[in-house]
Amino acid sequence: MRSLHRRASTRSRLVLAGSAVVLAIAIVFAALHSSGPPPLPLPGLGRPAPPGDPFRYRPGRQTDFEARASTGEEYVLFLKSPGGVPATAARVAAYRPLIDAVTKGTGIDPGLLEGIVFLESAGNQDALAGPSAADAAGLTQILAQTGSSLLGMRINLPRSTRLTNEIDTAYSLGENGLVARLQSERARVDARFDPRQALAATVRYLEIARRDLGREDLAVVSYHMGIGNLEDVLRDYDSGKPVPYAQLFFDTAPDRHAAAYDLLQGFGDDSSLYYWRILATENIMSLYRSDRSRLLALNALETSGDDDEDVLHPPGQTTVFATPSDLSTAYANREVLPLPSDPAKLGLEYSPALGSLAHRLGQPAALYRGLRPTALDLLIELGARVRALSGTKAPLIVVQTVTDESYEHLLGAPSGYSLPTTGYQFEIERKYVSGAQADAFQAMLDRLQALDLIAWSREPTTIDVTVASDAGRAIVDGP
Repeated sequence: MRSLHRRASTRSRLVLAGSAVVLAIAIVFAALHSSGPPPLPLPGLGRPAPPGDPFRYRPGRQTDFEARASTGEEYVLFLKSPGGVPATAARVAAYRPLIDAVTKGTGIDPGLLEGIVFLESAGNQDALAGPSAADAAGLTQILAQTGSSLLGMRINLPRSTRLTNEIDTAYSLGENGLVARLQSERARVDARFDPRQALAATVRYLEIARRDLGREDLAVVSYHMGIGNLEDVLRDYDSGKPVPYAQLFFDTAPDRHAAAYDLLQGFGDDSSLYYWRILATENIMSLYRSDRSRLLALNALETSGDDDEDVLHPPGQTTVFATPSDLSTAYANREVLPLPSDPAKLGLEYSPALGSLAHRLGQPAALYRGLRPTALDLLIELGARVRALSGTKAPLIVVQTVTDESYEHLLGAPSGYSLPTTGYQFEIERKYVSGAQADAFQAMLDRLQALDLIAWSREPTTIDVTVASDAGRAIVDGP
């Protein structure tokens, strides 16, 4: 939990190309497709994307955007939950009776409070964010100052600090019985470590934030971001009027409500993603209660690699191309489409490396210059949006598209399931003409991932992008 009125710090992120500091995006295009000839139909769907940003928020679609964003953020929870998501869910579920009790009659959704417990402490009532008892602590990670001054909690900080030091010593000596006794004593002098009092205090915070911000979803966002920070974002967006968080998040971009976008994305602690992760915990807890076998299977899939690309296209459930003959057949059936012949008009460039080993298989390089229709649609929109946001005509350089298992063998790839052989993945070279282009690319990767339309990973020389099966439809009809 952060203090109510903490102000934003300046963001410092590495530019993808390797520069030390991200440069501001120079907005010189009002919007994509805002001038010039009408956009050509996307190859996969045969229909053009709507004018402007096809990934923007659309009124009346709040639930759809929330669902996509929460699914897109599930991977982080599976990756970082102490002991794994199933174990964390079991710990958190034990507190549901208390959660129901403290939220009764308040109008606060108990599922959201349960999500805060999951995300803040993973169900550990003795969790500490730092070495000092003054740091965020307990089931819902409340700062000592916020707890005592705002939420009316009884916190004897000197005694809590002394007991925390004694607990650390006893733990290091393996004296588990003593640790438990000291923790019980600390809970009596510091209400943050008492689950009932910590949960009740968190409800009080959410009630205060809901009163000040006008909406429950904004109140939950403020639990991590701070009410003052969120008020600033709302003020930059629409003079402070309360709007659904899905609208605030997805209706801001470098070329639309830019001041609100810069502020919202400028927090260095993933504050802008907090609400999506809270909603993701609701999905997880629902599975824990209703279908644990499915949760275990999803946990295995989500933790099988360094990113969530396999979740978009699970091994064993996704067609791969084993041989050049298989790939040729896919082109003939329009399951794979060739890359457009005019990449420069699309903000793209094809590396000479594309298909450069094809001759060793007795095949033309063109065989390895294609993608699944939905991946091709997204690549085209990605190139166009990056060009519009960066204000440069310099292209993104495509270095790999579809392959087959025979070609992967030539590349020295390890045996087994490989996303390039599905046609849903492409690779972009990490080489940019300016910080503005790199920043625009990063902005689009973040937005597309938040919409669960892609999974991406940073490799030494490339950015690997795996595209969801429904990305093409989402471009035209909206996420």
